[in-house]
Amino acid sequence: MPSLQVRELPEHVYQSLCAEAALEHRSIAQQAVAVLARGLRIDESRQRRRAALLAEIKGDGCNLILPDPAALVREDRER
Repeated sequence: MPSLQVRELPEHVYQSLCAEAALEHRSIAQQAVAVLARGLRIDESRQRRRAALLAEIKGDGCNLILPDPAALVREDRER
């Protein structure tokens, strides 16, 4: 994986990055990647990714029919 070194980063930018990383429970490097991706519009929020995945699952024609949990428990008890 490529790496990136940033020189002469302004102190206020570094402090903002540190604060945001702490709020997101990420390392400074992870937060820098997330901010760059967001700025380049190549990263979506977790909620958007989750919603897109659920929409994809619903839309792929998979009609999964799950049995009634009570019936499964009843069947297991009768064994």
